[in-house]
Parts: sequence; C-alpha cells; structure tokens
Amino acid sequence: MTEKTRCPWAYGPSPFYIPYHDEEWGVPVHDDRVQFEFLTLESAQAGLSWSTVLNKREGYRRAFAGFAPGKVAKFGAAKIEALLKDPGIVRNRLKVNAAVNNAKRFLEVQKEFGSFSKYIWGFVGGKPKVNRWKKLSELPAFSKESDALSADLKKRGFKFVGSTIVYAHMQATGLVNDHLVTCFRHKACAR
Repeated sequence: MTEKTRCPWAYGPSPFYIPYHDEEWGVPVHDDRVQFEFLTLESAQAGLSWSTVLNKREGYRRAFAGFAPGKVAKFGAAKIEALLKDPGIVRNRLKVNAAVNNAKRFLEVQKEFGSFSKYIWGFVGGKPKVNRWKKLSELPAFSKESDALSADLKKRGFKFVGSTIVYAHMQATGLVNDHLVTCFRHKACAR
C-alpha cells in the first residue's frame, strides 16, 4: 500500500500530528462545543508550538469541563488557582483567565446569534473558503476574513484572538481549507 500524501507539517514532533491532520484539521465544524475547544486551544498556543498544546489536549479536556462553555464561564478564582497548578495544561494566568472570559463572551454570542457556529461561519459566507496552495510557504498567517473576525471578537471582549490565532482557528475548524492540493485531505475537506 502506498503512503498517503499529506501536508508536510503533519509529520511534526508530536505523535498526535498525523491523526489530527488526517481526521480533524480543515474539517468544517458546526458544533459549538468543538468551536469553543479549538478557540481555547488556539488561544493557549499563542507563543508556543502547536505540539505543546496537542500533547496537553486531554489535560485541557479534563481541566476545562470537556470544553462546555457554560461550565467554564462559571469558573471562579479558586478554580483558576487550581488550574494554574495543573501540569496537564499551559499554566499561564493570562491564558487561563482568557479561557474563562472567552467562555462568557462565547455564551453572549450564542445568545445573540442562536449559535457561535452561525456567527463565525458568517465571516466566510457560510461555506469554507477553499484555497489551492501548492507549497507550505504559500499559506498565509492571516487573511482579510481573519482580520475582520479578530476585530469583531476583540470588540465583543474576547482575549487572545489576534488575526494569526483566529486564522489558525479558521484553518482548524474548516472555515478555510488550507490543505495543499497534493494532500489527500484537500478534496475531502473541500466537499
């Protein structure tokens, strides 16, 4: 059997990279809990490698109540202090506080739009933006859509949502299909 052709980054330093690339990255997400999970993980990754966050993903799921925004929004000072001692997550006070804040803002967006998914997909016209990159070096770090979404999230009080973080979120949740055209996942995620 021949090896599948993947985006070169899929062969990263974590054993989670290939399954993440093959099963999740770029798949359109319409589930609010999954949107909140990726928003939290992408925010936690700021300034770190994605492998650091992927390696701690199960720790995050446990520590952040399975990424249920309604539960995370209720985390108080004692819970935040406990999280800052948890080696299963990135123990950065600003990022932990941001996750709790973002859960509250997330609930506000759900209330206003009916779902976070409906809100976020509006920034790409309701369907994935399919790119046709041939080389990794062509992939942008941000786009006009991520600039607009980032600005709107910030206006709504979200933290750790700069355009680069937001673009990574858009890639992960399939709002943007940035699999290389040579990658076996490009066509599947373009559907």
